Amino acid sequence: MILKSVCAFGLGILCSISAFASPIPDSCRIGGFAIGCQAWTFKNYSVFEAIDKTADAGGKVIEFFPGQKLSPEQPDVKFDHNVSDDIIAKVKAKLAERNIKAVNYGVVSIPKDEAGARKVFEFAKKLDLYGITTESVESMDTIEKLVKEYDIRVGFHDHPRRPNDPSYKMWDPNYLLSIVKDRDPRIGSTADIGHWVRSGLDPLKCLQILHGRIISSHMKDLNEKSPSAHDVPFGEGVSNIPALLKELKRQGFVGNISIEYEYNWDNNVLDAAQCIGFVRGFTSK
Repeated sequence: MILKSVCAFGLGILCSISAFASPIPDSCRIGGFAIGCQAWTFKNYSVFEAIDKTADAGGKVIEFFPGQKLSPEQPDVKFDHNVSDDIIAKVKAKLAERNIKAVNYGVVSIPKDEAGARKVFEFAKKLDLYGITTESVESMDTIEKLVKEYDIRVGFHDHPRRPNDPSYKMWDPNYLLSIVKDRDPRIGSTADIGHWVRSGLDPLKCLQILHGRIISSHMKDLNEKSPSAHDVPFGEGVSNIPALLKELKRQGFVGNISIEYEYNWDNNVLDAAQCIGFVRGFTSK
């Protein structure tokens, strides 16, 4: 009964999300999903190399994270919301060269003070991002104000449950829903599937709890249901990727799916390509 009520609530706000801002272009979608890589998948490389590797894997979009080195030629430059317009222009040129669209940025801390938070949103605006990913729940009032001003979505990310830190609650989709349900509908969840599995949760039920509030997803398939599980290509693990894709389609999900492959770090392009190929094959059936 509770789940049905949540879903009914979600149906109402889903229309609001669709009505607000420009969608990710259809040209960035594979089988209806805007799918690509979280640059963290290639954290051992630079931003420029992550763009190349995302394109080589068959992805259409990329999600950046703060602090990655810019390029082999400029390894001392760290790419985040503090960089110059010149650096942003270089990244945009590289994206255009490989026909990859930047759609998201995170996980990034968003400060309470408006000036500091605005730097993150200005950076997102300059890159024409769909969304920002954070866990800065303490800054919710500032975030909501800037979401309304910039028309950029914010997804709250979940890391795994921390048995020794009960103050960390973001792993729990019911808690996450409680902090976003009365906020602007462009604020919701960046659903990290693998971290839900590591927390002992059923990711399908988590998506259902957050119906209508899924902004984006860090999609992962894991080899086992345990805190120490590692990534495997989609369809080879325990996350039940087909059911999750079906649920996202049922919800009318319009955000980005970032493959965040946290394994085989130095040679995982083919693993990411298998994940993208799985989505392509699954959605073409």
